[in-house]
Amino acid sequence: MQQPKELLIIYHSQSGNTERLAEAVERGARRVRGVAVRRLRAAKVTAQDFRTARCFVLCSPEYFGYMAGALKDVFDRTYDEVREEVSGRAYAVVVCVGNDGTGALSSIERIILGYKLRRVQEPIVGRGELSATALEQCVNLGHTLAEGMDLGIY
Repeated sequence: MQQPKELLIIYHSQSGNTERLAEAVERGARRVRGVAVRRLRAAKVTAQDFRTARCFVLCSPEYFGYMAGALKDVFDRTYDEVREEVSGRAYAVVVCVGNDGTGALSSIERIILGYKLRRVQEPIVGRGELSATALEQCVNLGHTLAEGMDLGIY
């Protein structure tokens, strides 16, 4: 059976900056009519959410050189149950950082190796003050991923 064309945006945000980036990804993706888009806080994501999505955008702030604990919790709760089912599906990462973002990115990407997802876009790292450039990059990311799903690329 063909996997539904659904983009799942998983995010955690305390200050609101990462949420704004996730919203920008959603805005871009919603430009494509043939794709369903869901944006969920990490604390609410279930294994079933992973099963139904064809493509994922993982959005996290960097805390102490690591991803948000809420995103790590998603991985802890879903890994054993869905890793075989989601193998090969597309993903991208958005990180909001005050530092350089390498710690958060490497921790996310290391865990994603176990899910065997395939990165289809370079990570977006919003550094310091949230800029119009970072928001536009996220809009473009969402649009590109949705277009790719609509065309059958992802």
